[in-house]
Amino acid sequence: MTSVRVVLSGGPDGLPASERLREVTDLVNKVKIPFASWHEHFEYRGGDLEIDGEPVPVFEWCDRTRVAE
Repeated sequence: MTSVRVVLSGGPDGLPASERLREVTDLVNKVKIPFASWHEHFEYRGGDLEIDGEPVPVFEWCDRTRVAE
């Protein structure tokens, strides 16, 4: 399965830069990552950012849900 490097934009201020560069299998599904007591959700809205001379899709923050206990 081919993966695509993406960058996560927005969301909580405390989300480390190291967590913002991700590999995904497609640009259709949202990315959900755990952070503190929440799941942060990001979706692709069509933008790119140049990183190391290559266009990288930007997933924008879109939602936060509480982690089930």
